[in-house]
Amino acid sequence: MTIDEIKTLLRRKSVTFDTGGMKPTKALLESWIGRVGFKLENEVLPTDKDNNDMIPLAMLFLKDLPYLPEPLKGLSLISIFMSESVFDELGEIDDTSSCFVMRKYDSLDPLIPCDWNASTISPFPLSPTLRENDSPIWDGGGIPDKVFDEICNMEKEGADYFDDIFEEEYSTHKIGGYPTFCQSGIGTEFDGYEFVIQISSDEKAQFNIVDSGNFYFYYNKDNDDWKVYCDFY
Repeated sequence: MTIDEIKTLLRRKSVTFDTGGMKPTKALLESWIGRVGFKLENEVLPTDKDNNDMIPLAMLFLKDLPYLPEPLKGLSLISIFMSESVFDELGEIDDTSSCFVMRKYDSLDPLIPCDWNASTISPFPLSPTLRENDSPIWDGGGIPDKVFDEICNMEKEGADYFDDIFEEEYSTHKIGGYPTFCQSGIGTEFDGYEFVIQISSDEKAQFNIVDSGNFYFYYNKDNDDWKVYCDFY
């Protein structure tokens, strides 16, 4: 296996999101951090286990994006709500999904406008960009064992993963690609679940996950179930 073959094998597509930089419209297909602007008629703001209103963390329109990972295909919108209690859970458990509510929508037709804004995050629209070269960090999982062993053998001969194979990591809000862990990642701990979304600390939105951390969302389409992992510096 050559270096070029390994690069081609590991390279994944992703869609990253830039915060702000455009005039907000609050229209359909405009994604947001810190705001959820559409819902079904009978939906209300979700509450957490302590009966507190949850924070509208993000609204991500999937319809018309240039790329979606397989588990998200067929969906048009995902809205993410977060409990403030998540910050009390970090360090205690690997899966913090009990602190999140994920609402998925197959169609945009039945949605009506709402104006749920986070009080602890400055809401901003998000602008999507297709990336063709999302690469796995060395100790974060995502590299198949046989390929990992091949890279190790190459490094014994003078090659370097980050100089010769690694292309780019995107530590930002994104869909697809690889999780860009701050610390060594969880690898394949969530068996049967695929990494699909990353929500990152965002200086412009005044949103900090402990210390410049990220939330990583994993989805099992067969069970319609989510796992959420977090790490930080």
